[in-house]
Amino acid sequence: MGSPEQGTAKILTNRQGHPIVDNQNSRSVGESGPLLLENYNFLEKIASFNRERVPERVVHARGAGAFGTFRAYGRIGEEPAETYTRAKVLTDKERETEVFVRFSTVVGGGHSPETTRDPRGFATKFYTPEGNWDLVGNNHPVFFIRDPIKFPDLIHASRPDPVTNRFDPNRRFDWVSNTPEALLVTLMTSSMRGVPKGYRFMNGFGVHTFKLINAEGVATLVRFSWISQQGCHGFTQHEAHQVQATNIYHATEDLHQAIERGEFPAWELCVQLMSDDEHPELPFDPCDPTKVWPERDFPLLPVGRLVLNRNPQDYFTEVEQSAFSPGVVVDGIGMSNDKLLIGRTFAYSDSQRYRIGPNYLQLPINRPKCPVATNYGAGPMAYRVDSAAAGVDAHINYEPSGGNALREAPAVGVPHEPFVAGHVTHKKIARRDDYSQCRDFFHALSEFEQQDLLHNLVHFMMPVRRELQERMLAHFDRIDTAIGDAIGQGLGLRKAVPVPEAVS
Repeated sequence: MGSPEQGTAKILTNRQGHPIVDNQNSRSVGESGPLLLENYNFLEKIASFNRERVPERVVHARGAGAFGTFRAYGRIGEEPAETYTRAKVLTDKERETEVFVRFSTVVGGGHSPETTRDPRGFATKFYTPEGNWDLVGNNHPVFFIRDPIKFPDLIHASRPDPVTNRFDPNRRFDWVSNTPEALLVTLMTSSMRGVPKGYRFMNGFGVHTFKLINAEGVATLVRFSWISQQGCHGFTQHEAHQVQATNIYHATEDLHQAIERGEFPAWELCVQLMSDDEHPELPFDPCDPTKVWPERDFPLLPVGRLVLNRNPQDYFTEVEQSAFSPGVVVDGIGMSNDKLLIGRTFAYSDSQRYRIGPNYLQLPINRPKCPVATNYGAGPMAYRVDSAAAGVDAHINYEPSGGNALREAPAVGVPHEPFVAGHVTHKKIARRDDYSQCRDFFHALSEFEQQDLLHNLVHFMMPVRRELQERMLAHFDRIDTAIGDAIGQGLGLRKAVPVPEAVS
């Protein structure tokens, strides 16, 4: 048998032994087009990644949750909401929609400290009469990567060394220094928003670009944001250490106790809108999840209000077994060409089928409140027949049929049918400016927040190998020479060398 080597270089392969030529970009229609199901290497990689932990979530294992309600305002900006979408959850101001929200940290295990500097998950399940809608996001408006094929590598680089089982900052900075698209969220996580004072005190973001679709089938690009009505407050690293010394559950405790006291936390759902086209006038791709949509150009428009008013009765049953996927949308909300979004629609549901079982959607916390009628069946832990309530012939578990069986639903409104054409390829998107938005973020911080961020980066990078320090300083110089100089001085290094060629 041959080995995956060329000379002295080790060659990356899949588990079939096939060399991986491109481990950075999934196969898509054009550079910004949708992904293809023939993405064998991506599907195998992400499916293998989803099965790396039993039974804890591979990511977002540490979490807390609460129930509440959402009510739409019926308007988006100055326009009726129906102008943009036919999703009743966003248009019907007379309707109160039950919701469940799960907050989480990302990298740590189920009992890791909630003072860890890490992005926070903000996942909302709307139990609408038209079926569930899962709005799955983070407390940062951007993510580390553009392409889902890189997700396992991101998490592996953030996890303990597989040999020593200890966290090693060299691993994370080695990966980031070769993946400059991750710089913006790295700065955000290094700032005070990296350790929220509690889940009540952070905003939430859908991260991805979705589409709103109206009754005429016209689509508008949209990004969703949850704006905390309690304000956004975070810990300095010193404060986080003080809290962690006595309480590793501070955020879970704060959320639970506030609801018990009747201080129900609230968030306003806002959207940013953009016409559904390529927007060549912008310096970034509208579907790039590593980029923000500047509010000065795309203002936040209020859509509705979320209030959390009930704690779970049992953590395992209602929080641990809750399952979300960004692919779960209702009519009137659709997907964009965001590659990471499309990859997550498979990865999240596949992870839940592995973690909880193929019938996880029959559990009360995940089951829609509206009638469910499918021809699915069997599998471990099945305890209800989806089609039973529909009054159809139990012998007919297929479709189509001329008998008393389930039928296709009539269309609601005009379908949205975007045109897609292009070469099938592995290719990076063209607009990849990974530095200017980092500069904008840093200069939007107060002087105290800037100094806190710089102090944190120096602290995190101090034990890192000099070679990686210099590579990171080169990137910081590209953002702003003042940032590079400040961190370089803190590390006792000279001014950064030119930025090396990166993988991303």
